[in-house]
Amino acid sequence: MKPIYHREDVYDAETIEKLAEHYTEILKLLGEDPTREGLVKTPERVAKAMAFITKGYAEDPREILLSACFKEDYRHMVLVKDIDLFSTCEHHLMPFVGKAHVAYIPNGTITGLSKIARVVECFARRFQVQERLTVQIRDCIQEVLNPMGVAVVIEASHTCMQMRGIQKQNSVTTTSAFTGVFLSQHRTREEFMTLIGSKLH
Repeated sequence: MKPIYHREDVYDAETIEKLAEHYTEILKLLGEDPTREGLVKTPERVAKAMAFITKGYAEDPREILLSACFKEDYRHMVLVKDIDLFSTCEHHLMPFVGKAHVAYIPNGTITGLSKIARVVECFARRFQVQERLTVQIRDCIQEVLNPMGVAVVIEASHTCMQMRGIQKQNSVTTTSAFTGVFLSQHRTREEFMTLIGSKLH
């Protein structure tokens, strides 16, 4: 017997209902008929989609890091690169998509590698500008782990530039933020930039 597909997502029912009401009105204002077959469930779907892509508001990035902190006498670079990043531009509520590269040099404390990616996702799943997102990731890791330095580089494509406005399809925005030895030691920063640009796997 063919298995029956079942998917279960957890949402706040009241929030979804209120959001769906607003999206119904938006469809009307744009000239659509929200009662036609293809759009009947669209307001609810969009409401759930928005709840998911902004789930970072309900998460604490500091607690994510603190949930897996370990004492370790390792004082060399820890780099997690090519972290897939999906966020939403707060100016037009359109997606920007790219990669985050995050490194830190421990000062007696390390965190689980997956927690670095989770911190990126936590801040990304909010309405953002890329510049602030980059700094938030850097500051969170610096404040919680107190490492000798943190480096963050984000490369992203913004659909608000590709689909509207200037309509430049191949543009990529790069932002960076550093603390500690990544600021004061040119060789350390250079090593980081070399590593994120290399293909070692």
